[in-house]
Amino acid sequence: MQRVTNCILHIDDKILMLKKPRRGWYVAPGGKMEPGESIKDSAVREFKEETGLSIQNPKMKGSFTFIIRDGEETVQEWMMFTFYCRDYKGALLEESEEGELEWVHIDDVLGKPMAEGDRHIFNHILTSDEQIYGTFVYTPDYQLLDIDLDPTDPE
Repeated sequence: MQRVTNCILHIDDKILMLKKPRRGWYVAPGGKMEPGESIKDSAVREFKEETGLSIQNPKMKGSFTFIIRDGEETVQEWMMFTFYCRDYKGALLEESEEGELEWVHIDDVLGKPMAEGDRHIFNHILTSDEQIYGTFVYTPDYQLLDIDLDPTDPE
């Protein structure tokens, strides 16, 4: 099972987001864990590789399972560990190999194009101090079929 980490960097009233070229969806910077790497070390390394910034004291805020189903068959499954951070050192890359970096006002984050599961993750982490755990089930073209969150979305 693939494992990935990412981090939501919140500075003043903005969130640093990465717009991926394939679908034009916005994500929190991050990527695949390397063999033997700790979850936190992966989040710090991946964030620096994608943004040029060294996040300071990131806190894990969510653990998620993503399942891609084609009919009744599970065709892909991975886990994602999401961190939250309010401080960094360094200078933002002018260009990232992973997409376009953009500081997004916190009020505009949920309105950006993104996977529906990510919208739930951002909503919870930006509005709650509680850890969140969840499972998201998608079709192969990333239509959200099912969601199970603990705690559930505050709607």
